[in-house]
Amino acid sequence: MPPTPWSYRAAVRLGVALAPILGLVDRKLGEGHRRRRRAADRLAWWAASHRDHARPLVWLHAASVGEGRQAESVLLELRSLVPACQVVYTHFSPSAEPLARRLQVDVSDYLPYDRPESVQRLLEALAPDLLVFAKLDLWPELASRAEQRGTSVALVAATVSPGSGRLRWPARRLLHSGYAAVRAAGAIAEPDAARLAELGVAADRIRVTGDPRFDSVAARVAAVAPDDPLLGVAGGGSALVAGSTWGADESVLLAAFVRIRSGHPEARLIVVPHEPTPHHLSSLDRRAAALRLPAPVRLSAADRPVPLLVVDRVGALATLYGAGTMAYVGGGYGRSGLHSVLEPAAWGIPVAFGPRWRDSRDAMLLIDGGAAVALPAAGTAGVAAMAETWERWLADEDHRRTQGAHAAAVVAEGLGAARRSAEMLVELISSRPPRKSRSAAR
Repeated sequence: MPPTPWSYRAAVRLGVALAPILGLVDRKLGEGHRRRRRAADRLAWWAASHRDHARPLVWLHAASVGEGRQAESVLLELRSLVPACQVVYTHFSPSAEPLARRLQVDVSDYLPYDRPESVQRLLEALAPDLLVFAKLDLWPELASRAEQRGTSVALVAATVSPGSGRLRWPARRLLHSGYAAVRAAGAIAEPDAARLAELGVAADRIRVTGDPRFDSVAARVAAVAPDDPLLGVAGGGSALVAGSTWGADESVLLAAFVRIRSGHPEARLIVVPHEPTPHHLSSLDRRAAALRLPAPVRLSAADRPVPLLVVDRVGALATLYGAGTMAYVGGGYGRSGLHSVLEPAAWGIPVAFGPRWRDSRDAMLLIDGGAAVALPAAGTAGVAAMAETWERWLADEDHRRTQGAHAAAVVAEGLGAARRSAEMLVELISSRPPRKSRSAAR
């Protein structure tokens, strides 16, 4: 019996065939396809020249930046527990390349497409002792073939939202063989553990280890130097930092900013778009001008704090939250999903976001902890609620500081998941059964 159903293999082959065409209209998809085509060759070359079979090898996969940061905190703990291990890191999204280059791994690259020939070739070349998927980006062909050849398969930071398409037919049936191959899964919370069992992970192989994202975020914030130039340019005064914003978020924020400035001319707004493309930045300039707000100043051109600062590059947000006394997190007014609310919380500042937050466990924890405000739908009601929240933060410093302290407490309570996840992986490394022969997995 094949490790994955023929329908899954057919779907993958169709997707690979369509990728060049889809890449013509989606730049990120096209870039990923081009880089992925030779990934198996590059990884096989590394294995032939650098693989030390006297040392355990961990193959860690995370789809994109968010999953990669969760995986990084586990990786650092694993390195401290098993210093001798070699680590191969793969990702799926082009946005994860900068993160992959700075991780403490032996080699990093794109994950090749989940086809039998690519998977088998890499498993034989790398001979991993442990294959780890972060969050939920598990690939059935790779997972099931790894399990067949004696490699332990694990999930860390595993979370399954109630509305995940993986829980529905036909995805659930197509992916089942991969989840059934998992030997140990560290779920973020009990509901995630229950849904992992629905996907096919054996219930006795699931444990609740918490979310390593808390450790990752806390470490990033702790690493920011007090004299970081970004804090000097953006800091000072009562600044609201709006992170990972989209157009719908900015419409609410800019209109609320107009109201706030009438009573608090010292108020400042720092906007960090999720995709700071020239087109998006120009659109933001036009909307600010239409509302007669001060002209937005680009971060690349700023040399001092200004009323309206617009960040025109990526990678600065985690630091910039430290320049603010309050925060807004984008994504809650669109379909892209709410972005990370933990970064501002780790800085100890209160957070606001749009109405589409219920798929975010972190947002729920902040609301329950009295550290965040969820705004109503867009339009007049959303603008009024944002202005009211902003006004109270400016006028009532004790209230703002209390909410910020609650936010920091939520982050502190979540720490330790990375260590627990790494300890789970060490158990797998130390108890890994002997590998089957290469021919047995074919």
